[in-house]
Amino acid sequence: MDEPSLLVEHHHDRVVGALNRPGRRNAIDRDLIDRLHALCEELENEPRTLILTGTGGDFAAGADIAQLRARRAADALRGINANAFIRVRELPMPVIAAMDGYALGGGAELAYAADIRIATPRLRIGNPEPDLGILAAAGATWRLREIVGEALASEMLLTMRILDAHEAHAAGLVSSIHDPADLMPAAHAIVGRIAAADPLAIRHTKTALRAPRDAHPSIDADLQAELFESPEKMRRMTAFLERKGRP
Repeated sequence: MDEPSLLVEHHHDRVVGALNRPGRRNAIDRDLIDRLHALCEELENEPRTLILTGTGGDFAAGADIAQLRARRAADALRGINANAFIRVRELPMPVIAAMDGYALGGGAELAYAADIRIATPRLRIGNPEPDLGILAAAGATWRLREIVGEALASEMLLTMRILDAHEAHAAGLVSSIHDPADLMPAAHAIVGRIAAADPLAIRHTKTALRAPRDAHPSIDADLQAELFESPEKMRRMTAFLERKGRP
């Protein structure tokens, strides 16, 4: 029996989702999109931090071209990949993309939907869609600009420039670079730091980070007001003061 296109590993405070089509460099097909939706539904109902990665030495080398070639206008209007990546982006807890090898096209757009991106020196990331007669319509035209700025985003999307790991790090597209053997331990270490905090405070921080500029500062005040009344805030602050020997 073939392995599923998305391998899911559950822990009490995190979930690992590994794109698993190594024979196609983890190209994103409709089955993988359906499995991402199912994973998102699970994490919407039971929020945990998500690590997204790929098997076989690549994150995802794009969308499945054979399926894309068969799609027509009605498929584009359904936003098949775009809606899945929006759902990933809107998960209540953080999403970490741990990338090795190729992260191209739809694979790059899935990574742009993450909150934190880390990589190995083998990373190659970008959007070559216009070379195939389409545009990067699953988030790149707005998310990439927000991450790296308009100048670099325009160059990448209009000239199909592919960044290596060090260029991506310099641009702020990835936050750290790790040897391949250290990539997943680094991702789990990030989750460990997240898990040490109050989950509700993390969720509210992510909500505030994703809010449009004109929602601030009122959204921050509303979220903080809820946290100020939480028992966990009182417990954590009391424990902090006791460690410092203060009443």
